[in-house]
Amino acid sequence: MAVVPYNEEEVKLLARLIRAEAEGDGNLGMLLVGNVGINRVRADCLDFKDIRSIERMVFQSPGGFEAVQKGYFYQRARQNEINLARKVIAGNRYHPAEVALWFFKPVGDCPATWYNQYNSGRYKSHCFYFPVYSVCPSVY
Repeated sequence: MAVVPYNEEEVKLLARLIRAEAEGDGNLGMLLVGNVGINRVRADCLDFKDIRSIERMVFQSPGGFEAVQKGYFYQRARQNEINLARKVIAGNRYHPAEVALWFFKPVGDCPATWYNQYNSGRYKSHCFYFPVYSVCPSVY
């Protein structure tokens, strides 16, 4: 059962996003990026109060994903990434992005906080950040 509303085009959009943002980090890295995206749709807090669909999340501006903002969101959805997108849409969560709303690729170590959000861990090239429960309970 899906944790957010979706249609088949949105599955492909999410698949394209996770490929563009994390293909180099393998399947788990792409699942983690997918968790962040789905969490943004689920959130009703901070920068994500008006994000109610996968399409809106993918194309959020300002505050959206670098791949979309900087123009490397052009590759088609492949079956592998479509399958990964379906997993996160179904509610599967993976550490360290279970409740993360942000990630970025630092030059060095992951900062303990990033824009007042807490680090939940690193996977390969990306650090993941989550809001405190009291600020954003809908993500938990």
